[in-house]
Amino acid sequence: MKKIVLTLLFSFCLFYGNSQTSSFSMDQAIDYALKNSRSSVNASNDVKIAHAKKWETIATGLPQINSFIEYNNNIKQPVSLVPAEFFGGNSGEFAELSFGTKQTIDGSVTLSQLLFDGSYSVGLASIKLYMEIAYNAKIKTDQEVKKSIIAAYGNALVSQESVKILERNLSNVKSNLEEINKIYNSGFTELENVEQLKITYGSVKNSLDYSIKLNKTSLNLLKLIMGYDIEKEIVLSNSLQDLTLKNILEKQSIEDFEIEKNIDYQMALNNSKSQQTLLTLEKSKALPTVRAFINGGYDGNNNSFNFFKSDQKWYGYSIAGVSMSIPVFSSLRKSAKTQQAKIEFEKSKIDLSESKNKIIIQLDNANSEYEYAVNSYNNAVENVKLAEKIERKNQIKFLEGLISGLDLRQAQIQLYSIQNQLLQSMLEVINKKTNLDIILTQN
Repeated sequence: MKKIVLTLLFSFCLFYGNSQTSSFSMDQAIDYALKNSRSSVNASNDVKIAHAKKWETIATGLPQINSFIEYNNNIKQPVSLVPAEFFGGNSGEFAELSFGTKQTIDGSVTLSQLLFDGSYSVGLASIKLYMEIAYNAKIKTDQEVKKSIIAAYGNALVSQESVKILERNLSNVKSNLEEINKIYNSGFTELENVEQLKITYGSVKNSLDYSIKLNKTSLNLLKLIMGYDIEKEIVLSNSLQDLTLKNILEKQSIEDFEIEKNIDYQMALNNSKSQQTLLTLEKSKALPTVRAFINGGYDGNNNSFNFFKSDQKWYGYSIAGVSMSIPVFSSLRKSAKTQQAKIEFEKSKIDLSESKNKIIIQLDNANSEYEYAVNSYNNAVENVKLAEKIERKNQIKFLEGLISGLDLRQAQIQLYSIQNQLLQSMLEVINKKTNLDIILTQN
């Protein structure tokens, strides 16, 4: 019975532990981040805000209904002076009179409609542009999130591979150290050779301990960028080698690149269009604004607050009309603002031209850096093979007493350095390919 309970408990713990661990490929990590990362969520909310702003702009020109109610209590009624002769008095004298009741209520409803407003017309025309700006900002944010995820995922894989390589190196050095200790105890080698290997062992052990901690940190950083709970464990299902080869084999052609579809160019173009819209808006402010309205309401008058009694009399009224506001003179203020908007528009055209040239240079540079990264990776692969071969030969010579421990240590340090270069070259291939892909992405 005790064995059954322990088995069930172990199964539960195993299930619960697995339920807290998720496996992510790089593509899955990107998809998760685009839905859950802080930057992507905020960018999506900005698009929603843009939709709300669109309807806010449209609603400005639609019929508006406003109600109004006002209650007045004349604590001391105002006194008016009228000629006394109106009432049979002496000429030149005035009679003191108070008009109206002590308390009044006025309730009205007004329906208004904008008939013409230059600013509103410009606002309607710019709605599409405003939405494009919001969507382009979302695309740009998603590209930056994707770039960050790829870099973080690659760093995590590099730290994992580094741990594996250092574990192999440490095991190899430990084996050599045990062997040389036996030889030393037999009196066939010097103590210095043992000490040299101990130095190498301590150095590799320290690097391994650091890499283990770095691996945990790099995984937490990846989870943070993804918007994933850092308390939960994740497993990276892609290998560094597979991702490197994939990014070497799947290269886009730069010959078909259309700069007009590049997101940075589109954002610069939208900025120029925005400045042009602002210029049009300033010019439209010189046009009149025309509104139509219908107003209706009731007035109630009483000396005491008896407005809700059945015998209270209410006097209705209604009015319809059209109002027109015409800008006449603003001491050249409008002219100055229009001139500023015109200059800003000219600046935006210069910025657009510069952005186009920048993108062309960035593409050429990104392509060169990618090709250099691929060549560096291929060289590092060959160098690792040579360094491993040299290190194995020096191990044999060392154990046979043909070389000193210092010579072996130099060969080992060379191997460890080239191994690290290989890992970094693999990460460079992935990152440089990402930079190139982002520029080549057609939107």
